[in-house]
Amino acid sequence: MGLVQEFKDFAFKGNVVDLAVAVIIGGAFGKIVSSFVDDVITPLLLNPALKVAGAENIAQLTWNGVQYGNFLSAVLSFLVIALVLFMVIKAVNKVNKPKEVAPAGPTDDQVLLTEIRDLLKNK
Repeated sequence: MGLVQEFKDFAFKGNVVDLAVAVIIGGAFGKIVSSFVDDVITPLLLNPALKVAGAENIAQLTWNGVQYGNFLSAVLSFLVIALVLFMVIKAVNKVNKPKEVAPAGPTDDQVLLTEIRDLLKNK
């Protein structure tokens, strides 16, 4: 039973469970951002350019056999994902910003010792 107990202790530690939840939420968030880039941003930004190039899809953009359309799509996806993550992290940091605490005044013992020191200096 020692091995089973060790595994249970490992698998259900707070850090492992938190990591599992983060991975699942990260995967779902990645799908949302990918859909946003592929279904909203790419068509809005690239439709005029695709019409000029005579292509219906970004994957059709080629030059001498080089499919630069896929590369442009990947770069655009990266930039939008980086921007979204930046905004999310910025918002989280704003919420979790530690509140500044005023320095505590001297304790009663310190006040008393200061008074004693001042009295001894005056003698």
